[in-house]
Amino acid sequence: MTGLYLRRLGSGAGRPALALHCMMGTGATWQPIAERLGGRVDLAALDLPSHGRSPAWRPGEGGFFDKALTGAAGVLDDLAQGTADGRVDLIGHSLGAVAALRLAVGAPQRVRSLSLVEPVLFAALPAAARDPDGLLVRLASLTAKGAREEATAAFLHYWDGPVLAALPAPARAAMVDQMAAVMDSMPDLYEDRSGILTAGGLERIGVPAVLIAGARSPALIGAIAEVLAGRLPDAARAVVPKAGHMAPLTQPAAVAGLIAANLDRA
Repeated sequence: MTGLYLRRLGSGAGRPALALHCMMGTGATWQPIAERLGGRVDLAALDLPSHGRSPAWRPGEGGFFDKALTGAAGVLDDLAQGTADGRVDLIGHSLGAVAALRLAVGAPQRVRSLSLVEPVLFAALPAAARDPDGLLVRLASLTAKGAREEATAAFLHYWDGPVLAALPAPARAAMVDQMAAVMDSMPDLYEDRSGILTAGGLERIGVPAVLIAGARSPALIGAIAEVLAGRLPDAARAVVPKAGHMAPLTQPAAVAGLIAANLDRA
């Protein structure tokens, strides 16, 4: 995997921040948020592998999540080297929030603040509570049968995404293709393959953190946030009214306001 595509969403006058999008999103997701942060940060928004303008990831090339982390860690290092104190604000949504959390565990000295929108780290919950609605089981069954389009539609529906059948053919085909990355990342999310929850890891992230959830999101999102907030030394929780999992797109002003408040704490 070569370099990932990086979008600059800011005037260049603010302090550097790295934003990581959700599965089946792109760095452009953060444009409405960047516009509402009032110049607090100069946002670098990465396109994860097989998303936006970044190179494609294929099964057999190593884990999708590992590839995403490697690219994001390189950007984080580059941004940190351009600051006086070597620290960067990290922002993430869904899988991107889990990646941001992994970066912070691996290099807490690089992080100034941590803003996480709906991190989907199911492994934070007891095993019996990680898939209460049977989504993982259904996706695995559909994938095994080769029903990739049906699996994609089910994934999008559960996470408050667009209706697959209503999308233009190119967008629909791209999302169906991305389901391979979705399924490859499941051990990272459900089993913590990258070690985010290792004893003492979260406790070393002593910077202002906020965990943001949509009021209409599945209940397990709040349960994950509760566990993570209980281990992060300086964490706040917030809920966006009338929003689901895609709050950064549907309620950008509210999400930006919560991120801005956390940035100000740092």
